[in-house]
Amino acid sequence: MGIVADDIAKVRDATDIVAIISEHTEIKRSGRQWMARCPLHGERTPSMSVSPGKGVYYCFGCQRSGDVITFVQEIEGLDFSAAVEFLAARAGIQLRYTRRDEREVHSRRRRLLESVAAARDFYHQRLLDGSDAGAARNYLRSRGYDGDLVRRWKLGWAPDDWDVLARHLGLSDADLRDSGLGFVNRGGRQQDFFRGRILFPITDEKGDPVGFGGRVMPNAEGPKYLNTSAEAKTYDKSRVLYGLHEHRRQIVKEAMAIICEGYTDVIGCSEAGLDVAVATCGTALTEEHVRLLKRFSANRLVLAFDADAAGAAAASRVYAWERKFDLEIVVADLPPGKDPGDLGRTDPAALRQAIKGAVSFLQFRVNRVLAGADLSTIERRARSAEKAVAVVQEHPDVMIRDPHMDSIATRCNIEIGQLRLLAKGAASRAGAASEAVSETGHDDRLTPEDEALRLVIHRLDEVTGWLHGTLFGDPAHREAYEALMSEGGVVAAADRVSQSAAHLLHRLAVDPGNASVEDVLARVARLTARRAMNNLRRLAASATDAATTRQLNDSLVWIQKHAQHLDERSTRAEALASLLPWLIEHSPRLEDSAGSVSSSLVTSHS
Repeated sequence: MGIVADDIAKVRDATDIVAIISEHTEIKRSGRQWMARCPLHGERTPSMSVSPGKGVYYCFGCQRSGDVITFVQEIEGLDFSAAVEFLAARAGIQLRYTRRDEREVHSRRRRLLESVAAARDFYHQRLLDGSDAGAARNYLRSRGYDGDLVRRWKLGWAPDDWDVLARHLGLSDADLRDSGLGFVNRGGRQQDFFRGRILFPITDEKGDPVGFGGRVMPNAEGPKYLNTSAEAKTYDKSRVLYGLHEHRRQIVKEAMAIICEGYTDVIGCSEAGLDVAVATCGTALTEEHVRLLKRFSANRLVLAFDADAAGAAAASRVYAWERKFDLEIVVADLPPGKDPGDLGRTDPAALRQAIKGAVSFLQFRVNRVLAGADLSTIERRARSAEKAVAVVQEHPDVMIRDPHMDSIATRCNIEIGQLRLLAKGAASRAGAASEAVSETGHDDRLTPEDEALRLVIHRLDEVTGWLHGTLFGDPAHREAYEALMSEGGVVAAADRVSQSAAHLLHRLAVDPGNASVEDVLARVARLTARRAMNNLRRLAASATDAATTRQLNDSLVWIQKHAQHLDERSTRAEALASLLPWLIEHSPRLEDSAGSVSSSLVTSHS
């Protein structure tokens, strides 16, 4: 059931984990490894270590770990099969499935996406050279869209005809409907969804075309913009952002995104050199949109539209998102009556300045209240201050509210004490400041078993013959060691062990370290020797005859002497050569003995 195992292995081998992670966060080489700001928990300093050689990552901040498939699952919110399919599509690998229904589901979605891509190419070519697209080309040129811009964004033209696309594609009724490209009319004939519109192709974050936004020509009938139908199986407007795929790398690099209302706004921002703009597709900004941008390390979101239109309801969502996703949402100070598309074309410097001068969402709303206020009399100043205080009180964090109270008092020429009394009497919408979440850093204090396992992962040839599963007292370490020796690689070993052992393998695989092999073996030997000595003492105390007690005590003395020799450089190698083989042979039986002991547990130590 699921994807054939050999194909999963092919996908892993064909995928560069550093390249995948770099699409979501800035990643830099650090010695033999790579370090990145973890996009899985939105940190601001690098604590994710990536080992391309081992094919795994580990975050020392949030402790998430895994291979490239795990990362795609986490970052994209996909299950295992969907993550493998995502990577297989990128690598051009045709997957095989063990169940026919899974093959059919995957094949159907891929067929629908290919249909949308074919429609995009058809509409784009029609705009470039179609005789019926002349008016559309003229209109676009009047708006500053030359041929290069049209080609870059693959703009298209949907002919004002009933079924020109449907006839071109030749889809079944079901595929035409589920792709969002058309429908069957009351007469039982296929009909195109878009007619007589300039089309903006919409891709998902992976780059697959999933739908269109269609702009009507000037003076034509119908809504100004029409998006792909919500009935389409390929398109979910609450989870799609226009321009995200095109601008994802720059968003990751700058850790910010500009959110616009329209497709032309995104293009205008890009023309002004702001290649971090995205647009919602005919819907309000949703939590899914915010979550999607956070996956691409956008810690600062600049709203480049009328952010006050929805009032307090929008404010409560914004403040909740800021806390939930640990980000900053600000509002661009656009000139009245101007949108990013207009400014990007006519005054790109002004657009860049508006984005640079963005203010917090709360400050924007306070400014809106006071901008048109009449502050000429005491009574009018009091009423204006009361309205501004009401806006401030909507914010859930008192540490943020209080400085804004000071600002309002100054602007309205009212005593701050009076404003605080007013605020105290008003109902507060939320509690106090959120708890500070501490980030744990890279912990270099590894246990001896950690260090030994790390040597097995990174320097196996140097410890072959010295280590054995019996030297690992912790079950997870022993399980990880035995899987490594059986499978030969971290990813394969992690696939067959428990979650705790897999987590351990990922953590150690991203940090090769530089410890001396002899030092590590000595620490493991000391740890195992202590366990053996404790067991010998226990067995000696419970022995029923003097000969067994004497043998056990002799072994105890022998171990103590060799353990002491581990402390000296001059005697360490010889002590290891004697002590480790004995511990490997006898430790399991010492641990398994329950109150009695056979003479086979002890040997001559001459």
